[in-house]
Amino acid sequence: MSVVDLDTLDQRDRYKLLCATVIPRPVAWVTTRSADGIVNAAPYSFFNVFGQDPALIILGVERKGGSAKDTARNIADCGEFVVNIATPALLEAMVASAAAYPSDVGEVDALGLATLPSSKVAPPRLADAPVALECRHRLTLNFSPERDIVIGEAVALAARDGMLDLDRMHVEWGGDWPVARLFADRYARLEEIGRHAIPTLPGGST
Repeated sequence: MSVVDLDTLDQRDRYKLLCATVIPRPVAWVTTRSADGIVNAAPYSFFNVFGQDPALIILGVERKGGSAKDTARNIADCGEFVVNIATPALLEAMVASAAAYPSDVGEVDALGLATLPSSKVAPPRLADAPVALECRHRLTLNFSPERDIVIGEAVALAARDGMLDLDRMHVEWGGDWPVARLFADRYARLEEIGRHAIPTLPGGST
């Protein structure tokens, strides 16, 4: 087995190895609104949900030349964001929104992305995304000039008609699962889904 001392690598090489190892990753297609009203949309695969009480959402937002990118700046200025979940049909538009647009150009307008008003936050959600989490900013951590860790609290969930079974609190994806990020320009579809129940041990807990 090969062992790499991550402490000896520069940040770019460390990034490449980590991204190619921790796979697949969910993608947060984040919409924010600037103080000037420009709606930004950008994908982030350093993302996950980290609890339910409170309902914490965590984003790893890369900095550009040591400066905060539009998403992080908008969240800091306005305190809110929306995590949209993309399915494979939306992959090309999602990847296109990762291009380096000028700060005065919103990806939503540049790419013609349809939006709908959110219920509890100012930034809109993407109309074609089947699920969106409306979030309020709780905390931003900075460990280096390269990345911010943004922590938000999900305060509302919007889903396409027919997806939510609120009697069972289930989300019915109907086989159209979210797209997953691998590494570099590689993405994956979730296709083979198996069920594996955690066993209950005699006299113990699961």
